[in-house]
Amino acid sequence: MYWYRMETSLGKNSLIGTSIKNPEYLPQHISADEKHSRIKGEKVYVPCTVGNDCILGVAVKKSAGQQDLEAGYGVFKKEAQDLNPTYSPQTCNTDGWMPTMNAFKSLFPAMVLISCFLHLYISIRDRSRKKFKDIFRLVSDKLWSCYQAKSKASFAQRVRRLHEWASCREMPSVIMTKLEKLRNNLPSFSIAYNHPGAHRTSNMVDRLMQRLDRYLFCTQYFHGSLETAEQGIRGWALIQNFAPSNPRTVAKYHGLQSPAERLNGFRYHENWLQNLLISASLGGFRGPPQNP
Repeated sequence: MYWYRMETSLGKNSLIGTSIKNPEYLPQHISADEKHSRIKGEKVYVPCTVGNDCILGVAVKKSAGQQDLEAGYGVFKKEAQDLNPTYSPQTCNTDGWMPTMNAFKSLFPAMVLISCFLHLYISIRDRSRKKFKDIFRLVSDKLWSCYQAKSKASFAQRVRRLHEWASCREMPSVIMTKLEKLRNNLPSFSIAYNHPGAHRTSNMVDRLMQRLDRYLFCTQYFHGSLETAEQGIRGWALIQNFAPSNPRTVAKYHGLQSPAERLNGFRYHENWLQNLLISASLGGFRGPPQNP
């Protein structure tokens, strides 16, 4: 219980203000997704926003509707604009869930939304890998050939050729439906080529959410109120941003130990926890405290 309370107490700090020390380092390209979880057996959703390998926004909401998701992702906007009042990311990669897309359109009207190519592939793989093994292998190779196209025009051409190839064969409906979705929604996938550095897949948020999944399983999910659950998961997110990576990753980045260190390019203290606590000075907020 002591360590639980210590971790939860970290959640009162601003994730962005603590993890990012210079407004210029706010990510221009982000990814977002929701994790399904439970509080005392009741389903809840954890909207996560990530950028530059750091968890920069996380909340706990009762539903995955637009209103709740807008409030959840709105925490990311509020903390980011505390650091830079005019901040608006260029792009956001999502899995295509409409309430998520509508929430971000409302929060950042100028931001470009990109559909995740990986989710499209996974939706085909999960429905056809075993039942239609040989066909799946052919379609899989052609799909990733499309993804590897070097230009927007080449990507669009390869997708059209794939759709034409599939239309001339007896293709299972579970595969053909997804290929038609790719063809009909081509602009939402190809627009990433207009923004160098944008995320075409959700790999970054998926990797971090896998850690979140293991954390929630080990703690047997949430047990208290919605507020304490959110503060606890925010504390966990800060630890993820500041805890040291494995030795091979640290060596790769010339001794920068954690995602937050690699993002900022420096650390305040050799001990990662001390570094976190110093970074969380004034709660990580830059502006004056709000009136009660």
